[in-house]
Amino acid sequence: MIPWSTDWPAPAKLNLFLHITGRRADGYHLLQTVFQPLSVGDTLDFLCLDEDAVRLESPLPGVEPEQDLVVRAARRLKAEMGYPGGVVARVHKRLPLGGGLGGGSSDAATTLVALNHLWGLGLSRDRLAALGLELGADVPVFVRGRAAWAEGVGEHLEPVTLPEPWYLVIHPGVSISTAALFGDPQLTRNCPPITIPDFISGKAGNVFEPLVRARYPEVARALDWLAQAAGEARLTGTGACVFAALKDQAGAEALLGRLPEGWRGFVARGLNRSPLLDRLAQG
Repeated sequence: MIPWSTDWPAPAKLNLFLHITGRRADGYHLLQTVFQPLSVGDTLDFLCLDEDAVRLESPLPGVEPEQDLVVRAARRLKAEMGYPGGVVARVHKRLPLGGGLGGGSSDAATTLVALNHLWGLGLSRDRLAALGLELGADVPVFVRGRAAWAEGVGEHLEPVTLPEPWYLVIHPGVSISTAALFGDPQLTRNCPPITIPDFISGKAGNVFEPLVRARYPEVARALDWLAQAAGEARLTGTGACVFAALKDQAGAEALLGRLPEGWRGFVARGLNRSPLLDRLAQG
């Protein structure tokens, strides 16, 4: 019997800032952001099949299996290469849906990277990233597995070396529709482009924070609570998760223990190299 290939990481990410600088003719937003992978995320297992089938062992509640990004990624890779076999995927879900942590995109990227290896397809990282972009704007950064400065719709990536602090990440118990926020007429879409030195000097923010504060009072409360407790608080992506960098793991864990009732959270290390790359190196 063919064994499962287990423990493929699908790490979370943080957007350390997020600006929108314009829109393309097709309506897609042009952005600038910095992605940083985290030491915490989902994990995936894969069972390769001789038959032409792609299945999830346990579909996510409320998500049609054919719309799940893991299934879509596997099918896209099969179609690209005409691969005759298949796979059963098992997702150990830790990251919340609608949290701004990139969970679905990371799951898709891990599926592309892992199956490219397990199926012996030999596609380059560039080609996998291009396939990933068809699935979602955040997928390429997870495929490449590095902290990165991103522009365009997220496909122009430049690796950066960042501090690797301990973060407290809080999910205040609400799910946010990214599409609704991108469609909000109040969204700032004309940020002047900035440079990496501008970001390092603190001249950056998240254009979605005012909208999320107005629409989701619980996220606003989490931002305010974390700012008071940690001295800073930021929204990742379009939310709902908020985060702060702490001096050390012990301080982050202590603050985690003080979370108000109804909120969930976790402590994670910010990384410059994704654990997915380490797992790939193990074979």
